[in-house]
Amino acid sequence: MIGRDGPSRRRVPRYAVQAPLDVKVLRSGIPDTVPGRSLNLGERGVAAVIAGELVPGETVEVEISLSPGLELLRTRATVKYQHELRCGLEFAAMTAEQRAAIREWARESKSGGEMNIVPPPQVFVAKGSETERGDGPPGRPNSRRWTRRRRLWLAFLILLAITAAGYWWRWNRGWRELESGWKTSETASTDAPRAQVPAEVMEKLLVHRVEPVYPAEARKQNLQGIIAMDIVVGRDGAVKAMHPLNGPDVLARAAMDALRWWKFEPYRVNGEPVVVESRVAVEFKQ
Repeated sequence: MIGRDGPSRRRVPRYAVQAPLDVKVLRSGIPDTVPGRSLNLGERGVAAVIAGELVPGETVEVEISLSPGLELLRTRATVKYQHELRCGLEFAAMTAEQRAAIREWARESKSGGEMNIVPPPQVFVAKGSETERGDGPPGRPNSRRWTRRRRLWLAFLILLAITAAGYWWRWNRGWRELESGWKTSETASTDAPRAQVPAEVMEKLLVHRVEPVYPAEARKQNLQGIIAMDIVVGRDGAVKAMHPLNGPDVLARAAMDALRWWKFEPYRVNGEPVVVESRVAVEFKQ
């Protein structure tokens, strides 16, 4: 198979599937959800068409609905390329259970088979003393077989209309959720922090920490040190905004990519969760 830049080096199979998916990306400290659909899916990545633009190299969160009724497949991914509305995402942290779920879904899809479309039947037409080809005896059409095929065609068209309506509903709902997310983000941006919390207090409230990826460029230059960051934590404990205070840009970007996924217990004032400011530090060393 020929890839974008030459012969493909793919060693893990991809499965052609069009499944709804959402891509969550954090920009300027504000989360954004972009709806789309997959074109093919494998254990290492997914090719998709999305309703927005991504930046190659940025880290996103992907949610894929393989089948109705099943739990969403959630994982982190890196944007490998973006052209118009098509993009390629490489999974960064795929668990063994998630890989098994993809393989199981592929086996079930193959065993389900494909729908055979029956071509329009040829009917017998009588014109005076001349006869045309048909499925019934000369002189009259085989009306019973023709009626059965018409019912099959009608059932197929109804099924096709229901499927199209389902895709349209899913796509329309995705756009409504996207617009709702914009409004929520705008409201959150105007919600000023209520308190300045010391770093040691916020460290005790940390419930989920993602270690930063040491950039290869920084390793080559032997860059290391501690990056201090001013952060804003929302009522739900998620990091809403951040600002590096020191250090090289390459290390600051890596620290911000990790902080996007940090999660704290909500800080409470008089028993109510509030938006707070604090300061954290991320260390890079070889």
